[in-house]
Amino acid sequence: MSMIRTSAKVFVALSAASSFAAWAAADVGLVNQLQGDVSYQGSGAVGAKAAPFMKVREGDKFTIADGGVLRIVYFEGGRQEMWKGPSSFKAGSKAGEAQSGTPVVSQLPGGVPAKLSQTAEVIQIAKLGRAGGVTVRGVKPNLTPAQAAEVAQAKKTYESWKGTSPADDITPEMYLYTVLQDYMLYDDMKAVVQTMQAKQPNSQEVKELAAWVSGK
Repeated sequence: MSMIRTSAKVFVALSAASSFAAWAAADVGLVNQLQGDVSYQGSGAVGAKAAPFMKVREGDKFTIADGGVLRIVYFEGGRQEMWKGPSSFKAGSKAGEAQSGTPVVSQLPGGVPAKLSQTAEVIQIAKLGRAGGVTVRGVKPNLTPAQAAEVAQAKKTYESWKGTSPADDITPEMYLYTVLQDYMLYDDMKAVVQTMQAKQPNSQEVKELAAWVSGK
């Protein structure tokens, strides 16, 4: 009986892991710029307002009103699309399918989309930390040579990328911040957040990150 129960638990755990993997795989992109009236409708869901740094799933339909702007980056391939209203499209796995309007397309540096896929979780960590998380101070992580090389490459990518981005675009900073958070490099993160604040002083997401990292 014990063996049967154990097997059943393993089956349930594997099934849950499989379901989670399928759910996670449905995330194909990230909204990394939002302005004006933009709504979306997921598969089988009612319409809602789009939110900054929200994950995008394949099949999501977006409608950008006149004067609105939506930019989305696709995790697979690194394609970035800027849609200006009035326009509408359906998100695919690597690109949007236009229903009206035409996007301005650009390409993000290699390795960036994978890190940007963690943005929503990074912001959530900041929110939860402010709501009662444990403050960690004075931690100086010892990076392995491989980790140090990854951070150095991320900084190099950031320096090259930021010079070609719009003055109010914090996507390069979000990328570098995410890499730095992986290794708890809080002093470096604070400097990155300061740049974000200068670019987007009214962003609620930036305020959350700034408040969280200031206690580190």
